[in-house]
Amino acid sequence: MADTAAPMDVLLQTLDLEKLEENLFRGRSPQAGWQRVFGGQVIGQALVAAQRTVDEGRYVHSLHAYFMRPGDPSLPIIYEVDRIRDGSSFATRNVIAIQHGKAIFSMSASFQYDEGGFEHQVAMPKVKMPEELLGEEEIKTMFLANAPEAIRRYWERPRPIEIRPVSLTHYFSRHKLEPSQDVWVKTVGTVPDERHIQAAILAYLSDMTLLDTALYAHGTSVFDRTLQVASLDHSMWFHRPCRMDDWLLYTQDSPSASGARGMTRGSLFDRSGALIASVAQEGLIRKKASE
Repeated sequence: MADTAAPMDVLLQTLDLEKLEENLFRGRSPQAGWQRVFGGQVIGQALVAAQRTVDEGRYVHSLHAYFMRPGDPSLPIIYEVDRIRDGSSFATRNVIAIQHGKAIFSMSASFQYDEGGFEHQVAMPKVKMPEELLGEEEIKTMFLANAPEAIRRYWERPRPIEIRPVSLTHYFSRHKLEPSQDVWVKTVGTVPDERHIQAAILAYLSDMTLLDTALYAHGTSVFDRTLQVASLDHSMWFHRPCRMDDWLLYTQDSPSASGARGMTRGSLFDRSGALIASVAQEGLIRKKASE
């Protein structure tokens, strides 16, 4: 993948898996300088692998995944799909991601034909709209010069998803805050008008900013070098289709941290207030042993 390619083009290439054999696919990672593969990339690639084994017209409505080992970005990832069941309405798939001959990730996903039924949802929180907030370039100009190196590197790297926090307090305060946050997220570049691809990109971005929410109550963040932080599992429910051509509000909270684990929840709303997806994740948050 060329270094000069637009970040969204790189993401779309990353999600376009190579078919090796029936139910067997190979994915690659962009060489972005990370020491391990971003969890959202593995979720998105595993979802693409599963999608390519289901009948046309079936769309993902839920996935449940476990991260078992860190992914190596310098090597391809092999995705093996097990076609568990094809029913008249639902289809179930298991996916194992493999590197160095070992499983690094597993996921179960369920797919359904579109169907009518009861409708209700929770209301979107009342927050400032994205146009009222600072953009990433403004945040970089105003705050990054004096920010810690890890935060500077995170914000300065070109990304396929733009993030506009409703409040910047969480990013620069070291006080203990409420374990909740609201961020607007938007794809940088055009996403094809195809529901399988849109779902994979939604799954990709669903892993962004979540674990931070569990750390705000403790006055720290994932950039703290004294912490070992990693996603352990990830669940997602897709409620309504989303075109990915406008801002989405990602509202998050962390109901509990204990046993060196933090649990977080998220809801993704479109601009009109429709609930697009729900997310839940538990992550490892452990103090590193003193040297």
